[in-house]
Amino acid sequence: MSSPRLLAIVPLCALIGCATVKSRDVGTSPEVVPSAAPESTGQGTQVPASDTTPAVAPEASSVSGTGAPVVVEAARGERAPAVVATVMSEEKARPLVTGVISAALEAVALVTSPAADSAGFWEAYRTPMQLARLIVSRSMQLVGERNLGRVSRGMPNDCSGFVRLAYLSAGIDLVAHGFLAGENAVSAIFRRATQGGRLHQHAPRPGDLVFFRETYDRNRDGRRNDGMTHIGVVEAIGDDGTVTFIHRGSKGVARSRMNLSHPEKHQLSQGGPVVNDFLRPASKGARAYVTGELFVSYASPEGL
Repeated sequence: MSSPRLLAIVPLCALIGCATVKSRDVGTSPEVVPSAAPESTGQGTQVPASDTTPAVAPEASSVSGTGAPVVVEAARGERAPAVVATVMSEEKARPLVTGVISAALEAVALVTSPAADSAGFWEAYRTPMQLARLIVSRSMQLVGERNLGRVSRGMPNDCSGFVRLAYLSAGIDLVAHGFLAGENAVSAIFRRATQGGRLHQHAPRPGDLVFFRETYDRNRDGRRNDGMTHIGVVEAIGDDGTVTFIHRGSKGVARSRMNLSHPEKHQLSQGGPVVNDFLRPASKGARAYVTGELFVSYASPEGL
């Protein structure tokens, strides 16, 4: 753990520990035990023998028909006023305690927030659902965008730039681990997901990454030997298993569909709904390919 985090967390623990200790006067009890009703003596009021007696009667009243006001004397060293003072002191301290804890939490958030550090203090408390919501929400905001460089200066205007922007909204930098020689961004992200054990091919969840291979002739040799070339973010899964994902394609950020139950089908029937969109266009001597044919794997965001 870095020094700034340690410096923020240690005072937080100390402040919370101190704030939970209630102030109390030594030698006094905060509780008042109700005493028996005083007996009239004709010369005032006799106070029963007790260490804790109410200090002053709230109103004057008549006793034994004499019309004399009732005066209640504090017993043994003015302990009743000390109790009242203690209670008042504790009530006054409550806003201070709340303020101390709040200020300490804000200080930690400033030092360790995901905005300042992708592996921030609060990231450990995010649930998979919270991560997915952040990623999908940002992905949807970018639909229709044709130039990602206008969204974030220096961000590549391609599929890798799109998923990086989506995941940065959840505090995850997909390329923080760097690149190997000759490695493209999609391959680098795939390598990171592989090393983190996040790859899977079962039913995806919104926010998952989706990887594709050989979506274009990257090395321009006319063969399908280009490896990992495309990536997107899962948005939703239909009742029929059709996955809707968002990606940066040839016409900007858009939605596409994929159904792995029918990986080679564009439509199940003539005029029927599309289950797999075209992802690699036809070229000289080669047909077009749909998403289900070029799918490689999904990857979950947790742990990336």
